[in-house]
Amino acid sequence: MNAFNFLTPPRGGKPRKAGITMVLDKGMGLQAARDLMEISSDYVDFIKFGWGTLPLHRRDIVMEKVEMYRSFNVEAYPGGTLFEIAYINGMVPEYLEEAGEIGFKTLEISNGTVNISNDEKCRFIEMAVDTGFNVISEVGKKDPALDSQLDPEERVELVSEDLNAGASMVLMEARESGQNIGIYDSNGNVKEDEVNYLIEKLPSDRIIWEAPQKNQQVYFILKIGPDVNLGNIPPEEITALETIRRGLRGDTLGKVNL
Repeated sequence: MNAFNFLTPPRGGKPRKAGITMVLDKGMGLQAARDLMEISSDYVDFIKFGWGTLPLHRRDIVMEKVEMYRSFNVEAYPGGTLFEIAYINGMVPEYLEEAGEIGFKTLEISNGTVNISNDEKCRFIEMAVDTGFNVISEVGKKDPALDSQLDPEERVELVSEDLNAGASMVLMEARESGQNIGIYDSNGNVKEDEVNYLIEKLPSDRIIWEAPQKNQQVYFILKIGPDVNLGNIPPEEITALETIRRGLRGDTLGKVNL
């Protein structure tokens, strides 16, 4: 039983279909990750190993971390950049094989950095799904100049293509910073007209909004509700985000209903 549990209503248990939280692991040690799960695992659904960090760590430790996360009902997966690195090296089949052997059940397929057409990206989504993986795709470019060329209508089309190819969920790109990318301006503020259009056109239960900054998390929770899916959450902000979801922080106190 949690302390003061009578002061907050419970949130849906895992596996969740809404209110998903994806956390960014940039290279935590095994014990630090375990400590994090001991206190926060109830509030985490996915852990993303950021960009290309995995090749820098011992294989046995990565395998142990994946299994440790799963023991807390948290699914870990490699960031999409690692897939893109495999792509430019012509080693996607080897990448899928290694991912399976390490113990991953979910993969991210993206084209945020490398020039991969969305048709080809969708073929890789289908390949990964056929191999037995759950696929989370990502829409958006990591280069602000290229990303700014995607209008909301095109983002909707790209999301639809990814979902039709078999992706279970789609991440809306915002990078680790949440600034000057996608739905955020250079100060990290939400571009409300674009978000309103995307919310109207997209299935909310299939979208994970990358929202690394507190103001972004508050915005989406007040806009869509506490069961909005949010991603790229820093590990140290897991509990803080959960308090925002539950109205246990001034930003949402008295403003959310679970």
